[in-house]
Amino acid sequence: MSFTANIDNVVAENRNKLLGKHPKWGRVRLKEVATILNGFPFESGRFKKSGGTPLIRIRDILPGRTETFYDGAFDSAFLVQRGEILVGMDGDFHCEPWTGDPALLNQRVCKITPDESRYAKQFLRYVLPGYLNAINEQTPSVTVKHLSSRTIADIPLPLPPLPEQRRIVAEIEKQFTRLEAGVAALRRVQANLKRYRAAVLKAAFEGRLVPTEAELQKSEDRGQKSKATFETGEALLARILTERRQNWQGRGQYKEPAAPDTANLPAIPDGWTWASLEQIARSSSYGTSAKCSPDNSGPPVLRIPNIAGGRIDLTDLKFAGTDEAIESGDELAPGDLLIIRTNGSKNLIGRSAVVRDKLNRTTSYASYLIRFRLFGSRTLFDWVGTIWDVSFLRAWIEQRAATSAGQHNISMSVLSTMPIPLPPLAEQTRIVAEVERRLSVVEELEAVVSANLQRATRLRQAILQKAFSGRLVTADAFG
Repeated sequence: MSFTANIDNVVAENRNKLLGKHPKWGRVRLKEVATILNGFPFESGRFKKSGGTPLIRIRDILPGRTETFYDGAFDSAFLVQRGEILVGMDGDFHCEPWTGDPALLNQRVCKITPDESRYAKQFLRYVLPGYLNAINEQTPSVTVKHLSSRTIADIPLPLPPLPEQRRIVAEIEKQFTRLEAGVAALRRVQANLKRYRAAVLKAAFEGRLVPTEAELQKSEDRGQKSKATFETGEALLARILTERRQNWQGRGQYKEPAAPDTANLPAIPDGWTWASLEQIARSSSYGTSAKCSPDNSGPPVLRIPNIAGGRIDLTDLKFAGTDEAIESGDELAPGDLLIIRTNGSKNLIGRSAVVRDKLNRTTSYASYLIRFRLFGSRTLFDWVGTIWDVSFLRAWIEQRAATSAGQHNISMSVLSTMPIPLPPLAEQTRIVAEVERRLSVVEELEAVVSANLQRATRLRQAILQKAFSGRLVTADAFG
């Protein structure tokens, strides 16, 4: 079947969504009302990071700015001006007006220039993405999907009278303006909630969220009446190190874990101490390299998508081929801290989740995760999981991440030296409870905001569907 025939099938199957039910609107092929200019295969040897003329590649359409410049001669016909409509011909077939400075049109991007005596540019801007999305959804591909200029040229568009096109655009933009004002307000709430979350974690990390054990010790109730004492963070660490030494089961002679370098660390409250991640962990190891699949019958193996928001997410699992693919001792248990060690996104490196409860079945973890098996009880596990994403520790990780071939990586040896503030256990319990109390409210509000943003997306689509079915404005009279 030809690609043109495939488009006709898409249109037939999605006629109500794409063309609407207007009895008087006809159809016209895109090539009849617009010219299509394919990008030029500019010589890659002249691509620069700066200097020269901006060059539009497929990845540049959506952000509306370029990261590549061309240092060479060019035909001015390939110069794109702000507002001209561009279509990416690979991948998701994005269609957007160019919002950046004048730039050159590279190959696999095409420019659509309508004949505005028949077809309004903004009307085309709103109607064309629906067709491209439908073609994308209906086009199978093993790898990257490709779109030809011939395919684009044969897209059948609805053809209202030109005055009606302009009225439709005006009404779309009026409704979108109101909708976007609401979305902007929701985004501001979202940003404020994110800042509040960060502020709560920072206060917890610095010992300012609840009264410290040292402060309570000095208070009248505990200082003068009870004469009670408390186990400091330093004493807690000493107890962990003693247990670590006594229960050593590694190879060779036991070696004391290195303490963190405290030279440039922030001040911590009285009764706290700094520990390295290695000091509070029994062991550390990389995950399994066993081949996994959604259809395998072996044990589940956690991957990067299963590390979400500091928690283990078991909704999208893959499985090892057999039970024997997971060696004894590799199964996850409460107190296991899983850390993402390598990824193309620097923002994901070092993200973690603590296994806080016993899992229902034997479960392992993939090789691009690192496990630190923590000492102690649920109290310490919760504490480490709570403060892990505080801005100071995020900066510590990102400053030490290595980069190679577009991949970011944080090694087990580097993570072993990561400084962890260690309050007394009773204080850890109170801090974690207060963080959870405050952030539970934040999570509820974030869920409401997210639901309303999704609703705004649906409203946007409903406006467009109504517009292209001839129900958004009063139709022109036909003879």
